[in-house]
Amino acid sequence: MELDPLILSRIQFAFVVSFHAIFPVFTIGLASYIAVLEGLAFKTRNPVWETLSAFWTKVFAVVFGMGVVSGIVMSFQFGTNWSNFAQASANFLGPILSYEVITAFFLEAAFLGVLLFGRNKVPAGVHLFAAIMVATGTFISSFWILSANSWMQTPAGVELREGVFHVTSWSEAIFNPSFPYRFLHMAMASFLTGGFVVAGVSAWYLLKGREVEANRKALSMCLWLLLFIAPAQLVIGDFHGLNTLEHQPTKVAAMEGNWETSSNVPLLLFAIPDQENQRNLFEIGIPSMASMVLTHDWDGVVPGLNEVAVEEQPPVAIVFWSFRIMVGLGALMILFALAGLFLRPGGRYYQNRKFLQGLRFMSIAPFIAVLTGWFVTETGRAPWLVYGMMTQAESVTPSLTGGMALFTLIGYIVVYALVFAAGVYYLMRVLFVGLESEEEDTTDSPERPARPLSAAHVPFEYDSHGRPVPANDGGQ
Repeated sequence: MELDPLILSRIQFAFVVSFHAIFPVFTIGLASYIAVLEGLAFKTRNPVWETLSAFWTKVFAVVFGMGVVSGIVMSFQFGTNWSNFAQASANFLGPILSYEVITAFFLEAAFLGVLLFGRNKVPAGVHLFAAIMVATGTFISSFWILSANSWMQTPAGVELREGVFHVTSWSEAIFNPSFPYRFLHMAMASFLTGGFVVAGVSAWYLLKGREVEANRKALSMCLWLLLFIAPAQLVIGDFHGLNTLEHQPTKVAAMEGNWETSSNVPLLLFAIPDQENQRNLFEIGIPSMASMVLTHDWDGVVPGLNEVAVEEQPPVAIVFWSFRIMVGLGALMILFALAGLFLRPGGRYYQNRKFLQGLRFMSIAPFIAVLTGWFVTETGRAPWLVYGMMTQAESVTPSLTGGMALFTLIGYIVVYALVFAAGVYYLMRVLFVGLESEEEDTTDSPERPARPLSAAHVPFEYDSHGRPVPANDGGQ
């Protein structure tokens, strides 16, 4: 069987991006949460806020390290697997990625060390400022990355001459038609991810009766956040969908499983897309609801996949089901946020064990929603790499063979599996220790960590009851 370098390169990049995406979407939200905790600690001098900040900063250190390790190779793949695209888009993507380094990476590098290692070594105001700058840096980084990706979805401000993109308007290219909606959508996703992870971990600790006061405060904060952010994400998603309908109608048709352009299109809850025969084998839907959602008119016309040739259609089944998983998880997040409001009187939100157990499992829901959302965005663009201007087949490296692509794909899978296993193991160690040793960890100490991950120092010795104790206490 002949190995197709294009298919393998797409799988390779999809694997690397999917693996990497779950880390920044968490660290962006978590960095903002840490900045809020630092602000509360600075203003109130309540040690509970400092304890929470110190603990979640350790988690941030581990996840941030995994994100850097997993993401640094992506830029190299532009040269190894997509050299035609790298050469064609260099006039725009080259400066954009450089702007990210100059404005975001330098900012984070300057203040990350202060955040991780400066507690009780620099003035409290300086430490707060460092936390704010790190949080700001994560959003600046996402600004440039989403601008670049949105330009590939809805290209603007460029013209293609002799196979090379030339920028005609930087403002139009950077602030391309889909960028505002996609940036807000991802920002809300980051807050949802951070909020549900912190809520899930806090719920787990409360179920075990550990550090009740601190985790009760953390859970309360997150439930208030989710109560506003989860419904807001629904509204932003609606605007994003309308924008996609205008600029990428084929993607919307695949999301809805709609093959023929027509009015009164049902919202399909379940279907089995049969792309070979251009139809759905089985459908369960709500009459006219897709027309209402997409056009805000019960009789609205929704484009069908048959508007384009079969070879220009994306893999419909992947887009169709990924979209429904994402939306379903989003609805579940809203329900949990409303449940938190319902249980708030009398403090039932931290006493109801079923609710707390549900929050534990919901801590992974945002990651799945983010991944399926990316599947919709990226797979729904196929076969275009720059929508309507440059296909994936035109972008792949000409000299790349199927064997080379397969070899590197296997290499990435093995290495990333090791990185993920090691990172999760160390993260579980941090979570197992919890907030118990934070009072000692936040006191002035001559120890100065030599690397970022060492900021997440945890003891590995336990007493006779299985409780963690500092390693230098000899396990007593």
